[in-house]
Amino acid sequence: MASEAEIQREFGVARTTARRAIRVLRDEGLIHTVQGEGTFVGVRNEAPRASRKIPLYQHIAAEIAQRIKAGELLPRRPIPGETALLQQHDVARETVRRAMALLREQGWIYTVPQRGSYVSPEESWPKE
Repeated sequence: MASEAEIQREFGVARTTARRAIRVLRDEGLIHTVQGEGTFVGVRNEAPRASRKIPLYQHIAAEIAQRIKAGELLPRRPIPGETALLQQHDVARETVRRAMALLREQGWIYTVPQRGSYVSPEESWPKE
């Protein structure tokens, strides 16, 4: 489901109005929220999305790290932008940001303000 910010932009309403609308839908049982993953349409127990053993942001980070190790993403070259990752994984912006933060913390990527995120040089990658 769309985030509060997306609802705010699309309908031209205040953030509190968007938040209230989401709360009403949740209270009526039409949507449910999964911590760290987002808000989904439907009842939690009937959701088609399988439960994950690791949080979604960690899964996304691991997938990007695997692409780096496989040579799909090269050192000192840009990684896919936030918008591309949002669309690819169909997650909330905060989930992508947490994945990027984890990759930075682990040494897989570095970020240049106003420029984007890049694959770190191989000597900075975590030792396995």
